[in-house]
Parts: sequence; C-alpha cells; structure tokens
Amino acid sequence: MKQQVLKALANPSRIFYVPYSLAVVNFAIQFLIFVGFFIVSLIVSGGRDSIDPLFFLISVLITHSILAGFSKKEPQLAQIISAKIQLYKSRIPGRLNA
Repeated sequence: MKQQVLKALANPSRIFYVPYSLAVVNFAIQFLIFVGFFIVSLIVSGGRDSIDPLFFLISVLITHSILAGFSKKEPQLAQIISAKIQLYKSRIPGRLNA
C-alpha cells in the first residue's frame, strides 16, 4: 500500500508528458489569446479578414513542447509553480528565490 501512494505522488497525471494542470492552463490561455485576437481582427477589418487558427495551434504545440522539456527535468513542476504562486499571494516575496 505504501508503495502505491509513493508512486502516485512521484508521478503526477500527465497529458502528453506535461502535468495535467499545466497543460490545461496552457490550452486555456492560448485559447483566450486566440479568441481575443480573432475578435479584434474582425472588428478592425470589418469581417473581411480573419486570423488563421493554424498559427495558434502551432504556438500551443511549441509551448506544450517547452513545458514537456521542463517537466521531464522536474517532474513536480506544477506543484512548484502553485507553491510559488501561493507564497506570492501571501506577500512573502523573499521566499520566492528558494
């Protein structure tokens, strides 16, 4: 039983080699950027031109690949980022360097 618990903690759930939470956040941010640029391009061009979604798909893949590289080196990357965000929210900026 102890071995299964340790294994679950050491290997967080992943989507294509990236921790689940980071992959979802990456996709959500990229999607919001795409929607924002798409709406702005429709307003500016008056509906004649629009942004090609392929550029944003390529940016999602590049960002996901970068996250996969970092998370291979540090498997608990999502927990480290969330812990640093919690420290920042609690106004302890000196501990962010740890």
